[in-house]
Amino acid sequence: MIPHEYIEEVVRRNDITDVVGSYVQLRHRGRMHTGLCPFHSEKTPSFFVYPETQSFYCFGCGAGGDVISFIKKINNLDYVESVKYLASRAGMPLPEEDDQVGRLRSRVLSINKEAARFFYEQLNADNEEARAARAYWRGRGLSDGTIRRFGLGYAPNDFSAMRLHLRSKGFTEEEMLAAGIIKRSERGRVYDAFRGRVMTPIFDLRGNVIAFGGRVLGDEKPKYINSPETLVYKKSKAMFALNLAKKSTNRRYILCEGYMDVISMHQAGFDTAVAACGTALTAEQVRLLTEYADEVILCYDSDEAGQKATARSLELFAQSPVKVSVLNLPNAKDPDEFIKKFGRDQFEHLLNGTSNAIEYNIKKVRAKYDLTRPADRVEYIKEVIRILSDHVSPTERDIYAGRLAEETDVSKAAILTQLQSAVKSNQRRRERQKQKDLLKEGWASDIHLPYNTMNGEKALGVANAEQQLVVAMIKNPSFIPAVQKQLQPDRFLMQDMGEAYQAILSCSEQGIAPDLTALSVRLPEQTVNRIAQLLARNYDVGIGARDVEMYLQRIEQSKPPSVEAAEMNNQQLEDYFEQLRQKKMK
Repeated sequence: MIPHEYIEEVVRRNDITDVVGSYVQLRHRGRMHTGLCPFHSEKTPSFFVYPETQSFYCFGCGAGGDVISFIKKINNLDYVESVKYLASRAGMPLPEEDDQVGRLRSRVLSINKEAARFFYEQLNADNEEARAARAYWRGRGLSDGTIRRFGLGYAPNDFSAMRLHLRSKGFTEEEMLAAGIIKRSERGRVYDAFRGRVMTPIFDLRGNVIAFGGRVLGDEKPKYINSPETLVYKKSKAMFALNLAKKSTNRRYILCEGYMDVISMHQAGFDTAVAACGTALTAEQVRLLTEYADEVILCYDSDEAGQKATARSLELFAQSPVKVSVLNLPNAKDPDEFIKKFGRDQFEHLLNGTSNAIEYNIKKVRAKYDLTRPADRVEYIKEVIRILSDHVSPTERDIYAGRLAEETDVSKAAILTQLQSAVKSNQRRRERQKQKDLLKEGWASDIHLPYNTMNGEKALGVANAEQQLVVAMIKNPSFIPAVQKQLQPDRFLMQDMGEAYQAILSCSEQGIAPDLTALSVRLPEQTVNRIAQLLARNYDVGIGARDVEMYLQRIEQSKPPSVEAAEMNNQQLEDYFEQLRQKKMK
């Protein structure tokens, strides 16, 4: 493990406000800073940075922690890589990794780098296989420069070529298996995972090779084989070519369905083309894109699968702050084919005339109905009104209501009346949901009581005391000895707070301050998020010795959780939260 002293120094040299400020536009607000959360889509800031505790917390999505947690989450890195990133940022020498997982991760990255080099060398070898592979890439219209830029290669049709090559470089079979470069058969024999295929390496944002995609030269099955998930590759969080696209000054990104489409676009000069790794776009990939893009154009294949992918992607981007458009490709099945047929300029013309998400969805609905039939017109109007009543600006509603009136020969006034009714209905539905959410966001939002414990109000009081006690010991470690004398960890009603208490005691025994940095390596991420939430809520709250004594008394005087079996209903919960809020305001 990395020595705690080293981690403390890394955190000390990387002020959280400066680090977060390089990703998020922060505004100074008293003793804290606030901005739009980079981990979920929002229009009203709910993300806060607290310089005094060197922590952050988002009241919208619940993400929180220290500067290492922030870098880990925003760059999709593991803990060790996050520490290295911050160490490099501060100009510190990198720590020596002596943990087994860290060493294996480093070896996997080295294997991938060597494998990419091997595939590229095999592509340029002087033999019949290599010539066929080069002919394939050139047949797809790729220049030698593009092949070099993307590190494209070829895996020879041999069961052991890669394995023997990597062994000669000092790598073991177990390390190769961990990288997904070789596989083990049911009989226990190992063999190369990629054979007789043209190869496309996948890079992370730091330029490390993390995976590969392989395609046969002909039409044999399976046509595509991709690396499995490994210590360094999580397909739901990876974007192909984002390492290149992020260097562009253009904030309009083009989201494609396949690697070849991306490569063709980059060669044609569209340097913000990217593709999702995996079979479908994920919420993590959308979040990653929103860090770099102001606009995303969906550019999927024109077949049925591509249209379904477009619909799924529009749903994922619905709550995103980026502008989303949809590109329709006439007379071509995919962007690669269109560029080859009609050229770069015509493709750029298409990009500049893309339909927004509203128009795309209306066109899809329009295709379902025959507007010469009155019944179809009624259903068409209903569906379009549903589209226009949700997440659409008043100006857009007015414009599209006018178009709908002309298209269906129905008065605009009648359509606007129906539309206004639908908007109000949506607002009421959202308000009801907001009220439900507020119940979860109150003082006890992070109190998850065991089923059928004690009297509801009493249990919540004890749980609140446990949380406040944990906060008190983190903010003022001098309280720890007194608390330790009176309270055993097994007396905690809330399991996560009991674990936090044990972690605080562990820090104290080792002479380490129980801050978020120290607790992050001892507790699950969910518990760290909760502690960050508690610290955020108590940022301006002073907790003294009398408060600590009161918390201890409340916990000590409570009966064991199994004695008074009763549940608290929603109204009781709401009343209790209101009492706590009123006490806080006094």
